[in-house]
Amino acid sequence: MHIIPIASGKGGVGKSLIAANLSIALGQAGKRVCLADLDLGGSNLHLILGTPSPSRGIGTYLSAPNSSFEEIVSETDYENLFFIPGDAEIPGIANLQAGQRNRIVRRLMGLEMDYLILDLGAGTNFNILDFFLMSNKGIIITTPTPTATVNAYLFLKNIAFRQITMAVKKDSAAADFLDRLKRDGTALQRVYIPKLLEHIKSADQDTYTAYLGRAARFHPRLILNMLENPDDTEKANKLRRSCQQYLDIDMEHLGIIYRDDLQDTALRSRLPIILYKPQSVLAQAIYRIADKIIQSEDSAEDADGADVLVDLDESYQNAESEASSDFEAKLGYLEELMQAGALTMGDLIETVKTQQIEINHLKKENRFLKSKILKSVP
Repeated sequence: MHIIPIASGKGGVGKSLIAANLSIALGQAGKRVCLADLDLGGSNLHLILGTPSPSRGIGTYLSAPNSSFEEIVSETDYENLFFIPGDAEIPGIANLQAGQRNRIVRRLMGLEMDYLILDLGAGTNFNILDFFLMSNKGIIITTPTPTATVNAYLFLKNIAFRQITMAVKKDSAAADFLDRLKRDGTALQRVYIPKLLEHIKSADQDTYTAYLGRAARFHPRLILNMLENPDDTEKANKLRRSCQQYLDIDMEHLGIIYRDDLQDTALRSRLPIILYKPQSVLAQAIYRIADKIIQSEDSAEDADGADVLVDLDESYQNAESEASSDFEAKLGYLEELMQAGALTMGDLIETVKTQQIEINHLKKENRFLKSKILKSVP
């Protein structure tokens, strides 16, 4: 079973939309898929799937001692797709205890599926980080906005720190060093992962070696969502360079997805976008990402059983090419709508005005973030 946790670090970047539609696309490709809503503080994945509000989910499973996990794994109307709801209405369900989290992990790992898709909540609490680390090939969703890319970077920084703490043995020199860091909250805020690893290497070689083993297996993947134009792909390159330099993490680029207001129409119709408009630019991008995932899993090992590494540079070059071709397709789609009378010139002007307002807002946000960075530099 291939496990694909999907996280973002920030809400509102289309994480659940991608998780739902990607699961359906994999199911249509003949794969047996289970989609689990692990955004336990705001479980609403059923709305994107267009299924009725669930009566049972992870929350009821944990709160009812005699309940069976199999009861909350439900079939859907979509080919080969099973669904596990979350239960946001149960108070405190987002604050899982370690024992509860481990119980869920064991049950999820016991499923007989080709793919297990985990839609995780926003943020960086330990539950989200540990669910993400159920796989070495989790997906990070971000958008070109400064806040989203910063939060994606911070999510991966917390993942790197979490992997370090998981490699540390109790009562070791590294454990003592990390305890001193934690007692000084400001030191943790300023922690520079490569420098931290240098300290650990000199203080505790065993911990350092254990971490290197974890890091070598960790290959996160990136999806850049809600693009407006091909130039937005540079945000992914900047994020990649920051992760390489400051976290010693490199990511594969799975692909890009353009913003499309048609998704809102599909949501109101209670249909996933790849069923509502399968030929749309957005839906075709989802299918393309699903194909990449299947191809990468099928060729993950060579004849001798060794891992086959993806050409990461090529994945970013492909994403830039896709951004250009999809942009042309999007413009062609708008022209078709205008010719068919489904989109008036007034609608187009209003769309441009709305996008201009968003661009101006992003410029102000960018200036604000730059000023904060400059103030923080000694």
